[in-house]
Amino acid sequence: MEKLITWLNASAELYFPNIGLEEIAVDPQLEALFVALGSASSEVEATPIESMIWSIWSKSGDKQVDKLMKRGNLALRQENLLDALTFFDAVVEILPDFAEGWNQRATVNYLLGDFDSSISDVERTLSLEPRHFGALSGLGMIALSLGQDEQALEAFEAALDIHPHLSGAMSHIKKLREKVRGMGS
Repeated sequence: MEKLITWLNASAELYFPNIGLEEIAVDPQLEALFVALGSASSEVEATPIESMIWSIWSKSGDKQVDKLMKRGNLALRQENLLDALTFFDAVVEILPDFAEGWNQRATVNYLLGDFDSSISDVERTLSLEPRHFGALSGLGMIALSLGQDEQALEAFEAALDIHPHLSGAMSHIKKLREKVRGMGS
């Protein structure tokens, strides 16, 4: 996992040299939610905390961007990927420091099979919100699609370090550990 974090940090510094983690605005409510998420004793306990985190992440503070996000998410749910991409492109152009805009665009690029663009968008997401377990999980899915099992395992483990009850991550981790390391736990 250390290799993954080192790689992500190095990539973020190369692509976004003017953004330091110390410059990222920290929402005090998010801080408390991440503490609660990390100490949740079950998926049932973690689910509402996760939902609150997603709710905060989804709000940009800009009415125009929030409207574009809603339209992009609707297009995504309707599997109209090109329209969704257009909306999320507009989001990141208008508000380039909005992590969730990049994360949603990463999702669309992944679904379109544009893994290079998806990886770049995940890197940008993580440069803005290093605890974005959704982006880390997405990075794991990209690595799986590319046949990069070790990188996928590292990404899923990093996501699970942040969100110990992340749905689906454990099953991926178990399979990948068996395949990569010859161990199931």
